[in-house]
Amino acid sequence: MIRSAKIALDVLLCGASVLLAVMITTSDARAEVVSRSSDGFTLRFAVGVEAAPEDVVTAVSELPQWWDPAHTYTGDSVNLSLAFEEGGCWCENLADGTVFEHAVVTGIAADRVTMTAALGPLHDKATKAELTFGSEPENRGRLVTIDFVVEGPHLGVMADGVNMVMDQAFDRLIHQIEYGEPPQP
Repeated sequence: MIRSAKIALDVLLCGASVLLAVMITTSDARAEVVSRSSDGFTLRFAVGVEAAPEDVVTAVSELPQWWDPAHTYTGDSVNLSLAFEEGGCWCENLADGTVFEHAVVTGIAADRVTMTAALGPLHDKATKAELTFGSEPENRGRLVTIDFVVEGPHLGVMADGVNMVMDQAFDRLIHQIEYGEPPQP
């Protein structure tokens, strides 16, 4: 009986430790579908980091280093480029020699980069797809954010899938900001 109680206590403590670890690692990160309708959705990702505003903008400009190759058409982020200027293209060089335009930079400021970005399956469907990478002062340095506003017929059903992909991208961007290098697979 004592052995069973000890095992139960160990299992309980192990479960509590896992729950505490999850709470600690997720307490800073915030990702959510802010709004959703049948014809669109808004996503927001935010986390505090110790970084200067220019570190955030620089990391965004290094998109080919941190963007997940699994979310490219060629399977290799080396084929991505980002002309980091207003009107600049977030493009991908395809195997057949053509270039696919993922997004166009519409604004760059010291603490914000905005793009029209009907990414992946949104490309031929979205009537609006505005992607904003930003940062604002916070206790620990900067609150880094991604806001993604998508509109188009029947696109609300895609919110969860796009949220998952953008959440992964956000994690990779944060790694780039904090360590100045791309995340390892």
